[in-house]
Amino acid sequence: MRKIIGSLFQTLDGVIQAPGGPEEDQTGFAHGGWVFPYFDDTLEEPMGRLLGGSYELLLGRRTYEIFAAYWPHNGDQPIGETFNAVRKHVVTSSDRPLTWNNSRRLVGDPAEAVARLKASNGPDLLIQGSSMLYQALLPAGLVDQLALITFPVMLGRGKRWYSGDPATARSWTLVEQAHSPKGVHFASFACDGEVRTGSFATKPPSDDELALRQRQAEGRW
Repeated sequence: MRKIIGSLFQTLDGVIQAPGGPEEDQTGFAHGGWVFPYFDDTLEEPMGRLLGGSYELLLGRRTYEIFAAYWPHNGDQPIGETFNAVRKHVVTSSDRPLTWNNSRRLVGDPAEAVARLKASNGPDLLIQGSSMLYQALLPAGLVDQLALITFPVMLGRGKRWYSGDPATARSWTLVEQAHSPKGVHFASFACDGEVRTGSFATKPPSDDELALRQRQAEGRW
């Protein structure tokens, strides 16, 4: 079975919208291009391992359209050559033609369609951008690995990749990490099953603690 790997440029407050440039997203987002001031060669090695392997792209419609308008005209860049060549799987309910070469539409319920794709033969599937896609795949337990590249900026508003759905609760294990002098943090995590919990308490609860717990349970904060 294929693995699904999510790769995300994110801010400290979880925004992933329009990292590449001010003109990338024309829907009123004010801070397009927020990655540029912090990007350097420090993370070239881990990013190279992430983007230089064998994979196919798994994209939501909006990210697909942004990529399809840009990468066919920028194939001279190393990642552009790869993106142009690999197969692109697009989760979309739109009937707009998929004009970027080697693209195919995934029809039906997003989680079910991606689950069928994941069970098929082929290389791993790499998600780029595609915030809405995570909201379907994470609750269904379909994402095997997350590569989070976190930048030292907070934007307050913008699209985020997680929805707060309780069904997304899972433990993750650190696989790899790296840091840049400008404060960018690359961390790769593998899904590690259900959330594990514990307690630092070393004594039985006091009467005050028990009373507090009772008020909490009754909603009397």
